[in-house]
Amino acid sequence: MTEDKYLSVTDLNFYITQKFKNDPYLHKVFLQGELSNFRFRRNSHQYFSLKDEKSKINVVMFRTYFDKVKFKPEEGMKVYLTGYVSVYGPQGSYQFYAESMEPAGLGALYEQLRQLQEKLSKEGLFAPEHKKPLPHFPDRIAVVTSASGAVIHDIMVTANRRFPHAEIDLFPAQVQGENAADSLVKAMQQIASHEDDYDVMIIGRGGGSLEDLWPFNEEKVVRQVYDMKIPVISSVGHETDTTLCDLVADARAATPTAAAEYATPNLADELSNIHQLQSRLLASMQGIIRTRREALTRINNSIVLREPTRLYDQHIQTVDLLKQRLYTATKGRLFAARQEYRLLAQKLNSNTPAKKIADLQKERTFYDAQLKANIRNVVKNKRADFGKLVQQLDDYSPLKTLDRGYSFVTDQAGSTISSVEKIYPRDKLTVHLSDGQVQVEVKEVRKK
Repeated sequence: MTEDKYLSVTDLNFYITQKFKNDPYLHKVFLQGELSNFRFRRNSHQYFSLKDEKSKINVVMFRTYFDKVKFKPEEGMKVYLTGYVSVYGPQGSYQFYAESMEPAGLGALYEQLRQLQEKLSKEGLFAPEHKKPLPHFPDRIAVVTSASGAVIHDIMVTANRRFPHAEIDLFPAQVQGENAADSLVKAMQQIASHEDDYDVMIIGRGGGSLEDLWPFNEEKVVRQVYDMKIPVISSVGHETDTTLCDLVADARAATPTAAAEYATPNLADELSNIHQLQSRLLASMQGIIRTRREALTRINNSIVLREPTRLYDQHIQTVDLLKQRLYTATKGRLFAARQEYRLLAQKLNSNTPAKKIADLQKERTFYDAQLKANIRNVVKNKRADFGKLVQQLDDYSPLKTLDRGYSFVTDQAGSTISSVEKIYPRDKLTVHLSDGQVQVEVKEVRKK
């Protein structure tokens, strides 16, 4: 048996790969199914499965193709895929290589709309604090809509009827189709370049299906509406239709007519309000004049103006009372000051330098006599103590003992001998008597 008839695994996988590549039906395949095992990988290729009720196939979508997907795929979502089938040689498995992905059916549009709305809402584009107030008396109004539709006609008729002063400028744009979003953005950018000339902007179109209104849900259109410096009124579709432009605009109108009513005041109502304000102003001025006239009459009839001297009567009495209080207070302060002066003079007299010197001299004489007496007492006491000590010393003197017939013996070193144990025969000793000393030599030592 030869080994030539056995293929390697690599050769077999290569052969099967060539079969897939050469099959014209596998070069361009359109698949529909439900996403399975989808885990989003940021800045990377995507690996997942596509399944239906009975089967499943592995799918690879490289990053260059996935970056073009306009919605966020999620687990279980039904999608349309376009691509080709091939074999992954290292594992010997075939898989689908996706080149495009679209959500399946109308529900996909709603899902795409929901995801974009959630994204923009998190960024704060729909927050109420970003809403700008509408001007009450606009001079110029910019309108972004189709030039051939009924929207501009309804807006102009309503605006001219309510507030003829306002000027309406149309910036025509496509409101349906693939190029509608770019057309709407371009028209709004033209308005933004002349934003100082306009007070408010209206953007809108008539009713239609979700696909017809889709340009007003495009992210670029919504962001451009948000970036407008002037207030924006959105009127897209009918009252039941809601687009992202309606949510991001500063005001939303159900119809183009309602948008024109939001943008302009009713001239008749304003004139009526002016007449009412005039009447209220006139009545208020008349009331103020009447009140001031009554006050002037009361002043002219007051007693003060008829008898001006009465104005000072009470003040004159008050001045007299204050003068009396001032006199009493001054007198009391003067008496207290005199008393204080006398006390200080007495203290000063009792503390004159001459008197102080005399007192100090008396004090010195007293202390001098007391010091001498103390010294005499100390000397007397010290002499008595000294006599006692001399008597005690004399009483305890060894000379007294010698006078009574006693003596003491010292060795050649001068040390006193008090025991025979320190004496040896032929030692030379000194015997001390009361009237002199005797040198002796020991001949014999006897103990008791």
